[in-house]
Amino acid sequence: MGPKHKRTLAAIFDDPVRSNISWRDIESMLEAAGAEITEGDGSRVRIALNGVRAVFHRPHPQKETDKGAVKSMRRFLTEAGVKP
Repeated sequence: MGPKHKRTLAAIFDDPVRSNISWRDIESMLEAAGAEITEGDGSRVRIALNGVRAVFHRPHPQKETDKGAVKSMRRFLTEAGVKP
């Protein structure tokens, strides 16, 4: 992972939970970590990383991820063994 991906990962694990993380940055960080990302119906995105699978919804019309999705992403990354 490059420096920008590491900053995105650190932002996901920041306390208090942030609500201004761009979904595009999160997807880019996941790809750099080796995640397999596939499109689902509508705004659904399926993510598989280190044997752990999850489904997320891309935020729209805004591009920033809300706090609930950031908490879910944090849980997903922890289960997949990825920490800052």
